[in-house]
Amino acid sequence: MTDSDTRDSEEQEKRLVAGWQGRYYEDFEIGDIYKHPYGRTVTETDNVWLTNLTMNLNPMHFNEAYAARTEFGERLVDGTFVIALAVGMSVIDVSVNATANLGYDDIRHHSPVFHGDTIFAESEVIDKRESDSRDHVGIVTTELRAYNQHDDLVLSLERTPMVLKREYAGPSAAQPTGWPEGIGTQPEDLE
Repeated sequence: MTDSDTRDSEEQEKRLVAGWQGRYYEDFEIGDIYKHPYGRTVTETDNVWLTNLTMNLNPMHFNEAYAARTEFGERLVDGTFVIALAVGMSVIDVSVNATANLGYDDIRHHSPVFHGDTIFAESEVIDKRESDSRDHVGIVTTELRAYNQHDDLVLSLERTPMVLKREYAGPSAAQPTGWPEGIGTQPEDLE
C-alpha cells in the first residue's frame, strides 16, 4: 500500500453497514432450498464427548473392540450428535430469528456416520403460516437434510420454529441481534 492509497482510504467516508441478520418470517417461501454454509468434519472427540455427556451406554459409540465385530467394522457416530450438528448448521439460514422451536418430526437416519466424515446440510421450506396466537411470529416448517462427503443422505427431519416478523424485530446495523443498545460503533460516531 502506498502513502497515496493510505491518504485516499483515510479520506473516504465511513458508514455503518448491517451484516447478515438472518431470515424473518416474510423471507421464507415454500419450495426454497438453503444450502447451509460450511461443512463440518466429525471427530472421534465429538463422538466420545457427546456419548459420555448424554450417558449413551451403547458400546457401538465408544468401544472399538465391540464395534469391530459388527456389520460396520468400526464405531458409529452417535445419531443425536448428527441431529444436533445438522440443526446447528441450519440456524444461520432458518432460525437465527426464531423465538422457539416447536418440534422436530420424522427424524430418519439414512446412513451411518463415522469418525472423519464431513457433514453438509440443507433445508427446504415445506410449509409456513401465520401464528394463531402470536402476532409477532410466523411458523415455518423445513425439511433438513444432511449428507456426507460422498453425497450419501445420512439424516433427514422436519423442523418447525416460530420465526419473528421483521416489523417486530427491528433489525439495525447499530444494534444487530444479540448486541445490547449502545455497544460499539454507533451512527453518531460517524457524523
